Amino acid sequence: MPPASPDPARRSGARRPGWRFLLAHPAHFIAMGGGSGLSRLAPGTVGTLWAWVAFLAMQRLLSPAAIGWVILAGLPIGWWACTVTARHMRVADPGSIVWDEVIAFWTVLWLVLPAGLLAQCIAFALFRYFDAAKPGPVRWADQLFKPRDDAGKEAPRWAAAGFGIILDDLVAAFCTLLVIALWRAFIQ
Repeated sequence: MPPASPDPARRSGARRPGWRFLLAHPAHFIAMGGGSGLSRLAPGTVGTLWAWVAFLAMQRLLSPAAIGWVILAGLPIGWWACTVTARHMRVADPGSIVWDEVIAFWTVLWLVLPAGLLAQCIAFALFRYFDAAKPGPVRWADQLFKPRDDAGKEAPRWAAAGFGIILDDLVAAFCTLLVIALWRAFIQ
């Protein structure tokens, strides 16, 4: 009998994502941030960096109102993509899904900009802190749609899991914006 894999996705029989998986379905491509979620090191951070670059490109092509509409449309599309991808991977919240970081950080940038590079770096650092450390309300949102059965294993309802993937990052974005707003209120 082979030794148990340390990777929970492999133990559960889930697919290990690669380029073939990424390109197998449009939902995978969206949920994995165009491939940024395939990073073996800190996929959430890589996805947030990709979101930052993509936002700066959007900013050159679209008005702030149009970017707002892109973000608004990205929420239900992302929910669908995260749901499908998580279901195909058989994991309620796989680390390779980074659309949640993308849409949440786009929201932060949309509401913070125009701002200089330092302010954008601070927004990035705050968002990554709230997303990774999951203090208080972010942890609550992260666990809200991850029901557990009696044995303690995740028993995902896929649509709820897809929504939950996005929700905690939106709460992290809110916390980021709250800190920035408080900082600006005291500075000015």
